[in-house]
Amino acid sequence: MFDILVNPRSGKGKSLAALKTVETILIGKQIPYEVHKTSYAGEATEIVRKLNEEKEDCRLIVMGGDGTFNEALNGIEDFSRITLGFIPCGTGNDYVKATSIPRNVKDALDVILKGETGYTDFIQLDTKRALNAAGAGMDVDVLVRYSTMKAFSGKAKYYASLLDVLAHLKFHKMIMELDGVKTEKSVFIISVANGRYIGGGMPISPLSDVDDGYFDVVIVNEVKKRKIPLLLLKFLKGKHIDEPCTEHFRAKEITVTLLDDGKTQVDGEVFESRVLHCTLMHETLKIYK
Repeated sequence: MFDILVNPRSGKGKSLAALKTVETILIGKQIPYEVHKTSYAGEATEIVRKLNEEKEDCRLIVMGGDGTFNEALNGIEDFSRITLGFIPCGTGNDYVKATSIPRNVKDALDVILKGETGYTDFIQLDTKRALNAAGAGMDVDVLVRYSTMKAFSGKAKYYASLLDVLAHLKFHKMIMELDGVKTEKSVFIISVANGRYIGGGMPISPLSDVDDGYFDVVIVNEVKKRKIPLLLLKFLKGKHIDEPCTEHFRAKEITVTLLDDGKTQVDGEVFESRVLHCTLMHETLKIYK
């Protein structure tokens, strides 16, 4: 028996088409299932919490994008009673890009039905969990601008938000506490990354491995503004990791405290909190892989 959690809004309806494919296959194989559709933000967390409480062995197929995956993760109370299977149906699918999970619906379902399980790491924060990444800086400023911009839509709106942020670029002051050492910095961006990609495909942390027991901390420090355009081009290929302005650490715990009015993000969701206390959770979340 499988439970299927689906966000009908993921991928502009792509998830509903994918659901039809999944149901057709399950019916053909005479595998029982139950579908749970979300209708508002945060409902996936509520559904998973309820299933996790009611079922001794919940086998849950999650269909959606990074936001839906994050909500599902945050609904788990007892990790020993649940196994997640991911079928990517979002627009960005950043987490899946760092895994061996197929992006094709049938292939992703086939992985689940084979029943082979393993673990994926995730990041535990004070009140939230991140499956892919948490951070602060320019990428968060773009998300904030995107939420307030009334012109454009879709990718055009994102690029317009990016250009507006770059035109009024500010570096963010922060304190990083790593291995008991506090360091004050002025940064362009900082990412505490379990996965490799953010923002729908930007390889912020190309060296990340989602089940190695560490997260990767990537910091791009303040640079001369005239160097930003070339730096952004290098971001697209993950080449920023080799730049003198970039620092890269592997860690299990870190605290980042913003000293200005910047905001933070957890799996692409913006938060007012200026503190990210991140702990790596290893061999805790069981998935089909």
